[in-house]
Amino acid sequence: MPLDHYVFQVHLKNFYSPSLGNLMYAIRKSDLKTFTPNSESVCRIEEGSTNSYLREDRIVEEFLKKIEPNYNKSIDKLRANDIDADCIFTIAGFVAYIIICSPAGMRINSNLLKGTVEETTRALDSKDVFPLPPPELGGKKLTELLGSGALQVEIDHKYPQVIGISQILSHANSFGNSAWEILLNNFEDSPFFTIAYSI
Repeated sequence: MPLDHYVFQVHLKNFYSPSLGNLMYAIRKSDLKTFTPNSESVCRIEEGSTNSYLREDRIVEEFLKKIEPNYNKSIDKLRANDIDADCIFTIAGFVAYIIICSPAGMRINSNLLKGTVEETTRALDSKDVFPLPPPELGGKKLTELLGSGALQVEIDHKYPQVIGISQILSHANSFGNSAWEILLNNFEDSPFFTIAYSI
């Protein structure tokens, strides 16, 4: 099974520290311990780009072939204030991919869907669309079961990902046509701002 990077390695390599060679400074969010990984060993998850809800389960890789090879060149153009359409598309596509395929993106979008399912269930239940649950559940309606926590909605994180993948060009278009605020960090030894979106 492939370990797919939800943050491009070409992006991560920009954070290598001159004092560490081909390594970067990082902080593990689970225990706040520092470590010095290479780009290959972080920001990746098993089968991250694979989605069985799609006919072609790794189709997002076709989109990435248009983005990843142009990434460093686009960052250089951004730094030099020599921004063109290719630069904008590449960076907007990078952001769209992270929002859709990172663990945080899938979790956040799953929560949105969960809320939608719960509210739709309450609305339909108020119209008596559903039959009463079995007596083993105390004869309560679905709304009561949701409210008490006896019934919980769980969303497969890959489902909102497939929605995002099917709209990835639209997301990239939205980002590309939005106003950007660009922050530069000129500290060569640690050029990282943050990448707290991953967990």
